Amino acid sequence: MNIKKYADKHYRNVSYVLFLVLILNWIVSAAKIIFGLISRSSSMTADGFHSFSDGASNVVGLVGITIACRPRDEDHPYGHKKYETFFSLGIAFLLGMVCFELIQEGIRRVQNPVVPNITTISFIVMVCTLLINIAVMKYERRKGDEMNSDILISDSKHTRADILTSASVIITFVAIKLGFVMLDAIITLVIALFIAHAAYEIIREGSRVLCDTAIVDVENIEKIVMSVKGVKSCHKIRTRGRPDDINLDLHVQVVPEMHIKEAHKICYAVENEIKKHMPEITDIVVHAEPRE
Repeated sequence: MNIKKYADKHYRNVSYVLFLVLILNWIVSAAKIIFGLISRSSSMTADGFHSFSDGASNVVGLVGITIACRPRDEDHPYGHKKYETFFSLGIAFLLGMVCFELIQEGIRRVQNPVVPNITTISFIVMVCTLLINIAVMKYERRKGDEMNSDILISDSKHTRADILTSASVIITFVAIKLGFVMLDAIITLVIALFIAHAAYEIIREGSRVLCDTAIVDVENIEKIVMSVKGVKSCHKIRTRGRPDDINLDLHVQVVPEMHIKEAHKICYAVENEIKKHMPEITDIVVHAEPRE
């Protein structure tokens, strides 16, 4: 299978997962918002809007995937894969907006308490949506790890935050039944903190890729390079990129009297040996220099 066909299949698979998760998120979101408004529970409604933001993040992910799957061109000689990471930051931005709205709503409820009307149906809706979210999170995280997809991994973290908030809402319902009405507003603020933490994690991981943070252990590269016959030493090892699309450049030293043709052969051997052991490294530049 050539690289283009592999890339097309990869992004089709990622898009399929995102679309499936999108449908499930919006079903869950609609149930929470409708029953949250009916029961006048700010925490349940807030959780519903959190789930809705999950769906919005899936839409952002689908747009990012469409751009990331484009082949290399003259203006993007390293390809477009970083767009997937860039659009994952859009998910963090959406989380930030939801967090801000929930903080405002929580403060309003603290200042002006409202007694929610919690029923058996409210409990059933929250438990069912919680189970769906757990299944979605596990499925999306597993697929993200299998396909090395920043979008899927980031979105699964978003869904994980939704699981925590849903569990908090269920606990709140129990507390309200026991007479602790104010806890509804407090849990709304706690949910906002969960969302803020999820946004921070996504930004941290995305910035590592976009700011070209070193991504491979230098010692592993050195061991592979030094196993190639003719290499006397190596240095200036630099890596950057995504976990599934790493760019590497390094210098290797050879004996000074070696002919340039032989030095080039060693460079090709180094490149092939690295790709054999670390296929996630897709672009390698090897510079040969004499060892003084």
